[in-house]
Amino acid sequence: MKLFLDSANIAHITEAMSWGAIDGVTTNPSLVAKEGQDFFPLLKQICELVNGPVSMETVSRDAQGMIDEGLVFSKLDPNIIVKCPLIKEGLKATRELTARGVRVNVTLCFSASQALLAAKAGAYYVSPFVGRLDDISVDGMALIRDMKTMFANYRFATQILVASVRHPLHVIEAARIGADIATMPFSVLETLVKHPLTDAGLERFLKDWDQLPAKAKAWKTKIGAQLPIR
Repeated sequence: MKLFLDSANIAHITEAMSWGAIDGVTTNPSLVAKEGQDFFPLLKQICELVNGPVSMETVSRDAQGMIDEGLVFSKLDPNIIVKCPLIKEGLKATRELTARGVRVNVTLCFSASQALLAAKAGAYYVSPFVGRLDDISVDGMALIRDMKTMFANYRFATQILVASVRHPLHVIEAARIGADIATMPFSVLETLVKHPLTDAGLERFLKDWDQLPAKAKAWKTKIGAQLPIR
């Protein structure tokens, strides 16, 4: 499963990319607004940092407006994926943009019926928001299971991009089900790498290392030089 960062923060994107674990980025108007920077320069900078898909959302409410915006986005960088909301106008825009060779991420999906329509409209990705479903006492991961079954039944090429990820269990369950991608904020990405036993083990190893005599640790001062074996 691919992992995307859901962010428009350059520092977070730069740090996450340095780990070698991030395959792409998703953004939206809310995330961009938080950064307080000019829109297109920021989007271009993100594309330059990320060697993979970068999703950016349209802000029009009508299909033609989404199409016009999507065409502008798609010309900014080859990695741009245009996000359209899962409403009737968004489906119209998805169909037209897809016909023009523009990849579309249909976002704000909350039901299997919506996901089916997005796939039939030609969506490249469809983004179910599992955390927001959990917030209203609906099992968000059940939607991922339904989508996985439907898309397999009819061999839709549309990829499942799990969004509104709130914690590591969302990521692991999405991987178990076989979702194509999970996108998450930097805070969740950080929790994936953390484990108390890892921290305790490292502390123990380093404490034991400190007990070695100085002569046994002399090699650290010679890193980069060829060390003789005696």
